[in-house]
Amino acid sequence: MEKNLSGLKIKLVQGDITDQETDAIVNAANNHLWMGAGVAGAIKRKGGKEIEDEAMKKGPIPIGEAIVTSAGKLKAKYVIHAAVMGQDLTTNEEYIKNATLNSLKRAEELKIKSIAFPAFGTGVGGFPLDRCAQIMLDQVKDFSKKTKYLREVLFVPFDKKSYDIWSIKL
Repeated sequence: MEKNLSGLKIKLVQGDITDQETDAIVNAANNHLWMGAGVAGAIKRKGGKEIEDEAMKKGPIPIGEAIVTSAGKLKAKYVIHAAVMGQDLTTNEEYIKNATLNSLKRAEELKIKSIAFPAFGTGVGGFPLDRCAQIMLDQVKDFSKKTKYLREVLFVPFDKKSYDIWSIKL
């Protein structure tokens, strides 16, 4: 499923974010940038521990901020680590909004064309998926008016239920 906005294509793809062939994938990170479970754990397992080592050297960062590392053995060139929660592993609407926007800003700074996002804070953080989808999509829609380089944003829910919720919002 996809939607076009001002030259920016928003796509919804069910699957594993670590398999996406985009310039960057986004990690739903904690602000100390250690990579434990969920999306972060999958990125570390498939891309290599060097991604976590590189990230942790750049932390801690404020919640809502994002940093960039190499992508190790992943197909992507970069991993953008968006701090969507603190050490308490809880998140909120403002953190998700800022983490999404700052991830898009890092992509623009890198002059990349494509980026893949997970659903921020809906796993470990326990944030409601439908609200997360709306917040993240609103940020991408607003950003589509400003981007010079980004041409494709993928949202990659892992399971069918999550995909169905995202498809209603898109």
